[in-house]
Formats: sequence, C-alpha cells, structure tokens
Amino acid sequence: MKKIALLVLFISLLGCKKDYTPENKIKEDVTFLADDKLEGRETGTKGEQEAAAYIVKRFEEMGIPGKGTNNYYQTFTFKPKNDPHGEVAYTENSQDSTITGTNVLGYIDNQAENTIIIGAHYDHLGYGGEGSLYKGEKAIHNGADDNASGVAVMLDLAGKLKGVNTANNYLFMAFSGEEMGLLGSNYFAKNPTIDSKAVSYMINMDMVGRLKPDSTLAVYGTGTSPIFKQVLSSHNEKFKLIENESGVGPSDHTSFYLIDIPVLHFFTGQHEDYHKPGDDSEKLNYEGMETISNYIFDVITDLNDNGKLAFRKTKNESEETPRFKVGLGVVPDYLYDGEGMRIDGVSEDKPAHKAGLQKGDVVIKLGDSTVTNMMSYMRALSVFDSGDSTKVTVKRDGKPLEVNLNF
Repeated sequence: MKKIALLVLFISLLGCKKDYTPENKIKEDVTFLADDKLEGRETGTKGEQEAAAYIVKRFEEMGIPGKGTNNYYQTFTFKPKNDPHGEVAYTENSQDSTITGTNVLGYIDNQAENTIIIGAHYDHLGYGGEGSLYKGEKAIHNGADDNASGVAVMLDLAGKLKGVNTANNYLFMAFSGEEMGLLGSNYFAKNPTIDSKAVSYMINMDMVGRLKPDSTLAVYGTGTSPIFKQVLSSHNEKFKLIENESGVGPSDHTSFYLIDIPVLHFFTGQHEDYHKPGDDSEKLNYEGMETISNYIFDVITDLNDNGKLAFRKTKNESEETPRFKVGLGVVPDYLYDGEGMRIDGVSEDKPAHKAGLQKGDVVIKLGDSTVTNMMSYMRALSVFDSGDSTKVTVKRDGKPLEVNLNF
C-alpha cells in the first residue's frame, strides 16, 4: 500500500507543471547575441540562425509557444535591392541570388479578443557591408545596442507578462532583415500569422541599451493613438522623455503603423559605436535597460483594460526632410532638446573633424542659417554642394566658437 501511495505521489508530481518565475536575463541575452561567435548576425547567415535558435530556446524556457508559419519561425526569401529607394522583391523560391531571413515569434494566448505585438529586430551587419560607418579593416559588427538590447528587453517583457494582464494576448517578435530595409516586419505585416485587425497596438524597441546619465528616453509614435501621451506621462518617474508623434521612422514599428496599428518605439539615442565594431556588450547600461523594461510593463499594465486602442494618422516627418549632397561627418544627438544641434560623435577625416569640431559642440549657425533644431540644421545643410566652403558657429562649454569648414 505504501508503495502504491508513493507511486501515485510521484505521478502527481510529474503531472504538475511548474509555473515560470520571471528572471532578469537581460545581460545574459545580450552577451550571447553580441558574441563574436555569431559573427554579427547578418540576415541569412549561420550566425543569425544561431541567434534565432537561442531566442526560441528562451521562449521555450518561459513556456511560450510559437506563432510562426513553422512553429516559432516565419521565413521569407528575397532578392537584395539594387536600387536603395526601390521595393524589395520577395520570392517563393530560394536561388543563388536570394537571401532567406527568419522572423521568430512567440505567443501568449489569453483567449482575449485583442493582441498586443511587442517586437525588436535581432539581425545586424555581420562584418559591416554597406551599412557600416567603420572605415578600418574587416571586423565583426556585434550590434550589442543595435539591437541585442531591444531583443533582451523584449524577452524580459515576455517573462513578466506570462500569466498577468490577461485582457490581451501577446505576440512577441524578433524581426530579421531590419538592417536591409525593415524586411521582416514588412513581410509579417503583409503575411500575418494572427488577425492583424485584432491588434490593439505595437511596441518596438531598437537601441535601448545606452541610457545616458540624464536618463533621456525617446519615444516615437506618441501621436498614433490619443491615449498614449497621457499613459506615458502618468507612469514616468525616472526618465527625461523626448516624444515624437510620428508613426514613421527608421525601425520596424513603421511596418505596423502603415497598416493602421498604433505604435510606440523606444530608443536611447545614437552614439559613436553605432554601426561600428565597437558596439559591444560591455558598453551597455543594464540597469537602464531594466528600468526601461519596467516602464514599458507599467504602460502595458495601464492599457490592459482599454480594449482595442484607437488609431490616429500622424504627419510623416520624413517627407519633409530636406535632401542634401554633403555632410559634416558627425553623429547628431537625437535626444538633445536644447537650441541647436548637439554633436554626439565626429568621424575622422570628414569636414567636421578637419574643422576641429568636437563631441559635445552645439551647432547654432551653419553658413547664413541659424540652427535651432535638427530640422533647421538639415535645411541649412541642404544648400551646400561638394567643394563649397562656409563658416559654422558652435557653442563649446557655453561659449560661441566660429570655424571655417570645407565640404
């Protein structure tokens, strides 16, 4: 009798499914995805496939099933664009001239009417290629901030949302092909594995790994639903928020905005290692990433009982962006909200470097034009051609400095 009782107890224990307890594995996830072994996770490469398998393993650890076309995976095959402004050509057949990318999808099905999509791209530049801003010898571009950071926060949110805020379903997506033109998210938007009409809103994280000491956090898409600004503000205790209403931008949220889904895109700003081999895991602010994850979780929690959010079209600021033939060779500080355009990095042997401009300088005048913000800076830059000379005035340590500059 005692043996039978022990056997029943053993079978009962086997049948008990252990609930997943959320763990902060943000640093662990970034460290794996940004390791040299993955060779920069370029779309279609072995390194990207290894990254995809790792993300699947993480979903499985959390007990989150797949929602792709083949379990967790949604593959798409395409011919690389010859014309950078042209449309990508997706194809059903793999050929020598094609590349196959792989989206990775996990799904929490709460039997709810609506679904929230939470995404981040996991591909990067491999050994550089056309997207690289590095001019040295061939080197791996690990993309720790861009965008292992976003994937790590996405996975962190997946763990936190398991079994809570059950008024919505959650689709977690790691996109492929972002660096080649938002290809993975674009493909999903045209070939969704869930009813896209039942998507309440989409959250995108792209480069959220370098929160600065002033805690500046950019949030794009705040105008795509009337409720966003109020909710973002009511839960913000730690950030200096820079808000942008437009749903169109150079990341995967754009693909969802274009099919009338409200979007929020989180971003901690560019830096000198952007699209260079120096974007490594040891340079990230992991406490900052956890704080961002907690903030996004609070926003999702607030919106849990709001049903399907109303969508609102926003002005496409990219259509108003002036086109220019020359550049200063600087990385602008996109999170700067003072007057002028603050320089966050200077490329060697470019006009700004040769003129003696430095990181931290704030451009307040270019030629005859006063620079008050990013848009006025671009307008001022658009009038120059290669070979032109002009004067540029910057503020350095609070004092104006005028230098000569040759394009």
